[in-house]
Amino acid sequence: MAQKSTVYKVELSVSDMDRHYYETHKLTVAKHPSETDERLMVRILAFALNAHEHLEMTKGLSSDDEPDVWQKSLSGELELWIALGQPSEKIVRQSCGKADKVIVYSYGRTAGTWWDKIKNSTTRFDNLRVVNLPEAETGALEKLASRAMKVQVNIQDGEVMVSVDDEIAYVTPIILK
Repeated sequence: MAQKSTVYKVELSVSDMDRHYYETHKLTVAKHPSETDERLMVRILAFALNAHEHLEMTKGLSSDDEPDVWQKSLSGELELWIALGQPSEKIVRQSCGKADKVIVYSYGRTAGTWWDKIKNSTTRFDNLRVVNLPEAETGALEKLASRAMKVQVNIQDGEVMVSVDDEIAYVTPIILK
């Protein structure tokens, strides 16, 4: 019998001084049975870093042909495709063909090896951005996860502070492409 997703209720307050974006989003996030708390929190962080009124969480791991987060125009065109982890070169190529802008947030101890392997084949994609999230910092994010969270994300000068209750984690995204 297949396990069901676990539902997380997230009140996400974003204060992005770099983009002058200040909003609170009420999110219902389905955590796939195979998804770790670290990946869940990276997904929430990716949403915060790109927060917009039309940004949406997708089925994520439950669907092969959808990103983890996306933004569609009012007429249905894919404006932003956000993928997490270490997608194959083929998936990166297909994503770049489907969306105006693609962002991959890589994380984990093998992220550097993954990027070294695919970076040369991605140079032709002007709509691709690759951002690495350091392993120690995503590990600190993982410890903040709970089923009902009030998450405050402050972004200034590329530095990110994530707080849940009295716990704080700092993340410094590293732009690879």
